[in-house]
Amino acid sequence: MTATVAASDGLATPARYWAVASVGLALFMTVLDSAIANVALPVIARNFGAPPAESIWIVNAYQLAIVTTLLPLAAIGEKIGFRRVYLIGLSVFTIASLACSLSHSLGQLTAARALQGFGAAGVMSVNGGLVRFIWPTRMLGRGIGLNAMVISVSAAVGPSVASAILALGPWPWLFAVNIPIGLAALALASRALPENPRSGRPFDWVSALLNAGAFGLIILGVDMVSRTRAKLTGALVLGAGLICGFILVRREWPMRRPLVPFDLLRDRIFALSVATSIASFVAQLLAFVSLPFRFENTLHYNQVQTGLLMTPWPVAVGVLAPISGWLSDRLSTAVLCAIGSLLLAAGLLALAFLPPHPAIIDIGWRMALCGAGFGVFQAPNNRMMLSSAPRERAGAAGGMLGTARLTGQTSGAVLTAIFLHLFGSRGEIVALLVAAGFAIVAAGFSLMRAGRRSEGQTLSNP
Repeated sequence: MTATVAASDGLATPARYWAVASVGLALFMTVLDSAIANVALPVIARNFGAPPAESIWIVNAYQLAIVTTLLPLAAIGEKIGFRRVYLIGLSVFTIASLACSLSHSLGQLTAARALQGFGAAGVMSVNGGLVRFIWPTRMLGRGIGLNAMVISVSAAVGPSVASAILALGPWPWLFAVNIPIGLAALALASRALPENPRSGRPFDWVSALLNAGAFGLIILGVDMVSRTRAKLTGALVLGAGLICGFILVRREWPMRRPLVPFDLLRDRIFALSVATSIASFVAQLLAFVSLPFRFENTLHYNQVQTGLLMTPWPVAVGVLAPISGWLSDRLSTAVLCAIGSLLLAAGLLALAFLPPHPAIIDIGWRMALCGAGFGVFQAPNNRMMLSSAPRERAGAAGGMLGTARLTGQTSGAVLTAIFLHLFGSRGEIVALLVAAGFAIVAAGFSLMRAGRRSEGQTLSNP
């Protein structure tokens, strides 16, 4: 039978463990897919005869689909149940993985990746809300740290899995690997995930469309203005996105429970946590998208070596994230996040100033330093965002957590495409330097939270 939430706080054991396993399997699949796609970009670009700046839309289409639908799906989850949205998202993701593996052109693959992004949005939009109902509040940092470890392990094995698959077969196999994992995740999630209280309020379709228009058109407009010759068209698209954003804010600001959680963002601690998350994930994707090109095109490592060189970062996150999550239940979140962001900045600067002919160990320790910093940052910041919102707004807080992450990641991928277009091979170094700057900004945002309010204290009900 479907698990039900304990009236007091979270699920009892062993139901909690089955629910954690269900969430972990879906996270493993979605993160593995992202890691595989990042590493495989140079291979896919060569296969289709596409320049690197265009092939990055294999990543951008996925990220853009998620970021435009994350908050609307989180609101739907509050209305019809997190579990139902999660299962639908898993189903769409699995079907889209099959479509990716059958694609015969860059356009088809990009479209299939967009569909895959919509499915991933269904999983990510309610993941935070589910975690809030699975784990007791006193153990929330531990639960978030465990999620971060699963994400990191998935990202760690992703490059190696990609390298192994590419050594044995063509790139479509990279996406076919999701199909059996997706079916197993669906079977487990349908029985283990908890139900949550429903909001009962009508879904705001107008705000959902404005939200999609604001995020989607702004990102597309920036890309067109900076990377293509269609400057005027790009400016018009960007302007349309800004207009959608302005109307959305005017419409939703006075609402008691808006689709975009302005009720939570009015709180300084929550808003700074969102800003910290966005800046850190911009830094992460600037590095993750640019480094495979640098390793293969500039430093002349092969596909297998590139996959292995990307591995120390997520391995370090996997080691540090559970420890940091445990510490976040006891120590200052602001200080932990600032320390992690500064370590990330140091690692990115070290990667930017690699010697002309680095040994593998020269790259490995720099990647591990980046991962250690990101691991120290991630779990405490996520814990603060989720625990500071009322339980009845867990869906909105989880949706905002995912939106902040995907906004940062999508912006980082778009910026990388811009730098590669403007600076050619030098764009790889520019991307790393800008990434270090964003990590330093994240540390500054985090320190602004210190001493503002007892960390983890829940906001008053809106």
